[in-house]
Amino acid sequence: MNLLRIVLSAIFWALLAQGALAQPQSAATQRLLERNKMFEPAIVQVAENVYTAIGYQVSANTMIVGEDGVIIVDPGQQVPGARRVRVEFEKITDKPVRAIIYTHGHGDHTNGSPAFYDPDAGIQVWARSNFGSEAARLAEAGLGGGVRPANTQGFDLLPEQKIGIGVAIPPERAPVRGTGGVARPPVRPVDPVRPTHTFSEERVTLEIAGITLDLVAAPGETADQLYVWLPDQKVVFAGDNFYQSWPNVYPLRGTARRSIRDWIASIDSMIQEQPEHLVGGHTTPMLGNAVEVLTNYRDAMQWVHDRTIEGAKLFMTPDELVEYAALPEHLENLDYLANYYGSVWGTVRDIYAQDLGGFGGDPLNLHRESPVRQSERMAELVGGVDALLAKAREAFATDDPLGAAQLAQHVIRLQPDNPEPKLLMADALAIVGERTFNAPARNYTISYANRLRRQANGEE
Repeated sequence: MNLLRIVLSAIFWALLAQGALAQPQSAATQRLLERNKMFEPAIVQVAENVYTAIGYQVSANTMIVGEDGVIIVDPGQQVPGARRVRVEFEKITDKPVRAIIYTHGHGDHTNGSPAFYDPDAGIQVWARSNFGSEAARLAEAGLGGGVRPANTQGFDLLPEQKIGIGVAIPPERAPVRGTGGVARPPVRPVDPVRPTHTFSEERVTLEIAGITLDLVAAPGETADQLYVWLPDQKVVFAGDNFYQSWPNVYPLRGTARRSIRDWIASIDSMIQEQPEHLVGGHTTPMLGNAVEVLTNYRDAMQWVHDRTIEGAKLFMTPDELVEYAALPEHLENLDYLANYYGSVWGTVRDIYAQDLGGFGGDPLNLHRESPVRQSERMAELVGGVDALLAKAREAFATDDPLGAAQLAQHVIRLQPDNPEPKLLMADALAIVGERTFNAPARNYTISYANRLRRQANGEE
């Protein structure tokens, strides 16, 4: 009888696994895949003399055409991609490059600079005086490049699992992979051209190639962020302080802390310019509605910040605050505020952690038992480890993959050499990740599932 049960169980789980693999794409995956359509290579004319390249590189790259030359804003991620952009720009004008502007120090915005930089041509390269401060801070802490970039950006996923990160070209068209910023080359890139000109004041007005523009300090996604204001054309270049997604206030990949208060103030400063057109750091430009878009972006961040602080004063835990600080309907339904890359829930938790520390207010968290002891208690509660594993299987069979993963994790702690709970948790997490509408969270979850499967198979 026991043998029959074992055989029937094996058949059941084999068929169930096949069903899980054959399940239709979730709405979350479909939406993330739909976003990739934005990144078909294109040159977008933003204003009479302003052109932005989308889909050639991870970041957006802009050319401003002046009287006797051009200005390049964010040359991009890697020299080969930047060269392709330069070819397209030179179809529009053959005027020489007079200046390059870095909106911030992330490599996906700067590493392509040699493609636009002609030595001995007197090209100005502008940035803020604290250029590269994020990378310097991480290096000082011994965390250069973050701790989870491969997992959250999807670089270590199987080809069929890669669907992009919601704010950049999909991986099958990406020639490089990611580090400090959004991307990292598989080999060491050519070093970017260092800034030749920097500014430490709040604002500097320049005239280059007959073009008047302002560079304005705008800390947000990075402390060294700036925005470029083109007053005659009413165009603002926001760098990574804006892309069509909830801002990445808390990067899951692990990097320097980001101040949402600074970010809000910088968006507000852009609004005060009264721009007509908005060029973000990654997604397509917003044309004709810049003030409306930026106002909603600012108001949404302010709402989440204020509600988080308000709820914290009411002794809410971070888990409770995620629901309490959810966006109101008129903001929640805006696609450019959706959780493609950053997330509202991650922002809430990070605000709490930065302002109140790691303790979330639950007194039991002051007296936490070891994970193994917690799992022992769970097994005792349900009648033993075998019963716990049976409950995990039952949860999976009833389409509760998150519950199955949580229960299987307890079994893994108690039976670390047993491959079955690892495979079950891997199958469950693969489904959870596929249904997650946030690219970094999706990627990390599926990456973790792959790792569990390798462990179960004795591959690591």
